[in-house]
Amino acid sequence: MRTALTIAGSDSGGGAGIEADLKTFSAFGVHGLVAITSVTAQNTMGVSAIHDIPPEVVREQIEAVACDIGVDAAKTGMLSNSGIIRAVSKAVKKHGFPLVVDPVMIAKSGAQLLREEAVDALIKHIIPLAKLVTPNRYEAEKLSGIGIESLEDARRAARLIAEELGAEAVIVKGGHLRLSEAVDVLYHNGRFREYRAPFVEGCTHGTGCSFSAAITANLAKGYALEEAVGIAKEFITTGIKYGARIGRGHCPVNQNAWIEIPAERWRVLSELRNVAAGLDGVRPRVFLYALPALYARSRDDVAVLTGRGTVEFGAPESAAALLEVMKTYPELRSAAELEYSEELIERARNMGFTVLEHDLGEEKAPDLICGKSSLLILGRDPAEVLEKVRRLGMSPTRSKLKF
Repeated sequence: MRTALTIAGSDSGGGAGIEADLKTFSAFGVHGLVAITSVTAQNTMGVSAIHDIPPEVVREQIEAVACDIGVDAAKTGMLSNSGIIRAVSKAVKKHGFPLVVDPVMIAKSGAQLLREEAVDALIKHIIPLAKLVTPNRYEAEKLSGIGIESLEDARRAARLIAEELGAEAVIVKGGHLRLSEAVDVLYHNGRFREYRAPFVEGCTHGTGCSFSAAITANLAKGYALEEAVGIAKEFITTGIKYGARIGRGHCPVNQNAWIEIPAERWRVLSELRNVAAGLDGVRPRVFLYALPALYARSRDDVAVLTGRGTVEFGAPESAAALLEVMKTYPELRSAAELEYSEELIERARNMGFTVLEHDLGEEKAPDLICGKSSLLILGRDPAEVLEKVRRLGMSPTRSKLKF
């Protein structure tokens, strides 16, 4: 088991800091270690209180895990004051593990997380120890003294921080540059490399922490620096896109999306195959099964059991109806579409099914929704849908479907 250490502050809202770092480490199968530098009272709206841990306690945390468990790679986040910075510097020098430095200065809400007097200490004691420094636009401006308005400015700042301040490599993140893409500029071994991804709508609290933690985790696993950055770029783009819409302010990145999406895709296919195997040779064309609502955005996120007996993602156009239902009833992830029949509707009512003929939004989740030319039998999973179809006395293969 590889290990990664986060030396950072605690976010009581779980969106950034060591909480984000540990979730990221876990997403990559790396055992997370912590040295807490500060405790913050924080939520999606802002930071209301900060309590710094004594520098000697911060150093002792690093010593405890390094001497016993060992550290394959480490990262720093919120270091708060010059005393903590000097203590961390001594411990890093002693143990010599690769260090990713996220020069956290200001929280997403605007709260100051690095005291002004500590900036010089960060530059003097921590930056020269860094295998990689990961500043955003504003942090890079502070460290380099260069105003950054373009990619060329970002390149100049990255080179200056590396060559004049002593870091092995620097990546200036482009999320604040307001370009058509999110472009990060890496300066490493005397050359530049760009990492590009489309801007995605989503949640951004904890992006810097999670990005640097993903790089750290992959360095711990043995990936080369530039490859680790590429993996982290894909990871953070996914985390932003599928961020958890919680709180009233800046919602947090979803680190779990990295492992949950492939796991849920496997689970969806597996459950559909199980239903197909239990149909005694019947080859239905009726079943749809979507990823959980957080991850179900398009037909590509809905699997279909075809008339050929195959199971695949990329459902037919009728899957749009299921996706629309899930906006109101997220638990109803599976459906069978049948030809419209007044007789079938009446039978469903007599059996106690909840039948919805008008707009979505009833308090009780429906079993059957009536369209103009079709009926949608709904359930939490394919097994439940099949059970409802059988109770209605319908054979899936005898219905005229709209696929």
